[in-house]
Amino acid sequence: MYILNNTEPKNVWRYFEEISAIPRGSGNEKEICDYFENFAKQNNLWYKRDEHNNILIRKEAYKGYERAEGVILQGHMDMVCEKKPNSNHDFLKDPIKIVKCGDFIKANGTTLGGDDGIAAAIILAILSDKSIESPFIEALLTSDEEVGMKGAINFDYSLLKSTRLINIDSEEEGEIIAGCAGGMRAEININTERKPVENNTFYQISISGLKGGHSGSDIHLKRANAIKLMARVLNKLEDFCDICEITGGNKDNAIPRETKAIVCVDYKNFENLNNVILDCKNVFNNEYSGAEGYIDICVDKIDIKPKTVLSKNTFKKIVDIINIIPFGVVTMSAQIEGLVESSNNIGVIRTYDDKITITSAPRSSVISRRDIIEQQFISIGRITGANVVIRGKYPAWEYKEKSNLRDIAKKTYKELFGKDSKVNAIHAGLECGIFSEKMPDLDIVSIGPNMEAVHTTEEKLSVSSVERIYSYIVEILKRLK
Repeated sequence: MYILNNTEPKNVWRYFEEISAIPRGSGNEKEICDYFENFAKQNNLWYKRDEHNNILIRKEAYKGYERAEGVILQGHMDMVCEKKPNSNHDFLKDPIKIVKCGDFIKANGTTLGGDDGIAAAIILAILSDKSIESPFIEALLTSDEEVGMKGAINFDYSLLKSTRLINIDSEEEGEIIAGCAGGMRAEININTERKPVENNTFYQISISGLKGGHSGSDIHLKRANAIKLMARVLNKLEDFCDICEITGGNKDNAIPRETKAIVCVDYKNFENLNNVILDCKNVFNNEYSGAEGYIDICVDKIDIKPKTVLSKNTFKKIVDIINIIPFGVVTMSAQIEGLVESSNNIGVIRTYDDKITITSAPRSSVISRRDIIEQQFISIGRITGANVVIRGKYPAWEYKEKSNLRDIAKKTYKELFGKDSKVNAIHAGLECGIFSEKMPDLDIVSIGPNMEAVHTTEEKLSVSSVERIYSYIVEILKRLK
């Protein structure tokens, strides 16, 4: 049953609800790609699907536009899967439960997937409407964008014929994005030494209540990182506590909101443990009073009886490594006021039988700055003996002084809505960087409707903004004659 069936533009919201009903976390895109393939068949459109679950769909030019240069409409099909602690949502099988709240839609207890499900819905609505005046359209929906842009990296660009690209993966109406950061993933693997556990008591320390956010677009907001906070807690417990395991974060490109550690403490030291927790809670809430709500740290006795704990050397190494990994803004742009130039996010920590893995997402709009952060990780590995793996590098999209497509987008926005748009670059990574590297002469803009708190369970998407952005894109297409 559609809950947005009376919401304009009706086709966009119908497709969005159908897309939202299909699980599509990164790496789980076969079913959603099947849906796009069936859409192409039902609308008698040429399509090409590859082994990476990217899909390219073509729509012929409207009458009178046959000689116009083609345009690519592009977005990604996967979403970040985050849920609230009390949610039993299964991202492998459950549909997103959409809730409408005034001008916004959000999800019940999970991320919404407006990033980038709304792009797919807009694109399908345009492809299915034969009355829209436009040049030849190549609609490209890519996979695995949220985990290193693997779909775009592995796509066969020889298939594309167009000279212009409209990416629909931005989050602020009225902003025309003309550049973005490049990045990579940095994984640190620490081999663990363990020792037999004594007959002590076990507790779980939980840090929660943080806002989290997108590791690119929210990194400048000075929010706390739950993994970094846990290292500070553990540092104070070292003299009378052992660690069994530490787990935090879900995605390397999301600022972690929660972290848990299982520790082993002699019952005589419980008061010391509790005092440390209370002290850290007060300190953290004071430090982040302007950036966070209430940061909660709980300690709960647990009944499990692990057979081993980490050795003191491993304990110290883990805490030291987390402490020295950079988090947050590293440098600001000297060319664009207010733009973060480079940053790093510690996104995920996991404990395994023989190692602990920490995964970070460095970004920079200047490749040499990205390389400096990469070298920092290599140095951490060299100093500590940890194994460092750098993977998933993707290029920056550098700003171009001249862009005919950008000029058309600016003029169209002004004439449609009576106000100026703003041209900007962002610190988040966009697939536009890969397109600009693979097709250097491609004229690119990125636009999108108003979205807030993406990559978090508070994500929401403006209904009225989607309506305006849809009419905006349709008008831009009309002017590309």
